[in-house]
Amino acid sequence: MWRKSWSLVLVIWVPLISATLSSAQEKKSTRPIRIGVTKTASHPAMDADEKGFEKALSDAGLKERTSVVYDRENARGETVNAQLIAQKFLDAKVDLIHSIAALTSQAVVKAVKTIPVVFSSVTDPVDAGLVPRGSSPGTRTGTNVTGVSDRWPISLQFEMYMKFVPKAKKWGTIYNARDGNTFVHIREMREAARKLGVDLIEVTISSSAETEQAAQFLAGKVQAIHITSDPTAVSSFEAIARVCNERKIPLFAGDVSAVSRGGIAAYGLDYFLVGFAAGRKAERILNGQRPGDIPWGPSDTFSLVVNEKAARAQGVAIPPVFLKTANKVISN
Repeated sequence: MWRKSWSLVLVIWVPLISATLSSAQEKKSTRPIRIGVTKTASHPAMDADEKGFEKALSDAGLKERTSVVYDRENARGETVNAQLIAQKFLDAKVDLIHSIAALTSQAVVKAVKTIPVVFSSVTDPVDAGLVPRGSSPGTRTGTNVTGVSDRWPISLQFEMYMKFVPKAKKWGTIYNARDGNTFVHIREMREAARKLGVDLIEVTISSSAETEQAAQFLAGKVQAIHITSDPTAVSSFEAIARVCNERKIPLFAGDVSAVSRGGIAAYGLDYFLVGFAAGRKAERILNGQRPGDIPWGPSDTFSLVVNEKAARAQGVAIPPVFLKTANKVISN
């Protein structure tokens, strides 16, 4: 009996000791996932993108400082900085890179060929050289890269804004002609205006200091103004709004964040959701899927934001249907 009892004790406890050692070894080998984050500049849209990306991973259980560590870098609009950041992440052998906007994404994709890269907030990933030439949205790259484009719904925007002011047949816009991303949108605005049967009067500027003068020029020639993605014009959006309030010219924006700065409405991208979509792709990669097997594509979630105060100032009655369906209504 004594021997059988001792034998029984061994049978019971040896597996338990083995399991405990195995668990300890797993804990010892576990380390936080390292993600390099690089953005072209600090900008409301890019900052929202960054937060959305991290929220997606947090929702998936990857909490900062416990299961994931972020190395956040800002190129401050400089190509050299973007290249140095890309090299830093390559040397550090981070587990994944999140690149925000074209400048930093181009630097990363050029330098990094083995680490998974998820880009976001890039208007034309094909033209930027991030995905293979001829690759269309919704296709796989077959490389270490995937991501989310922030191509704006230009035609849909123009159609919706015309419903606010159906009698407006002459529209104006202001932009910096040297900005390549903006010009992609301007070409689409021209085509949308042609299809809708309205005139589009364009004024180009070279600096934000010229924005108010450009708005004054348009005020005597157009019945409404639509500012698209141009950073130069958007940075001085308040100046355009002042002119539009004084001259009773309806002002619309492509960027939803600009509505609170004096626009009547914007139907466009919520950059938090752009980043969130990119974060969902990163989650799939961290769960073992190859980035080249995850299709890249545009964000397909848009928001409508309307500003009743700006509408009153600019002499426009917002159609009730838009007040009911808007994602956000700014009342004062």
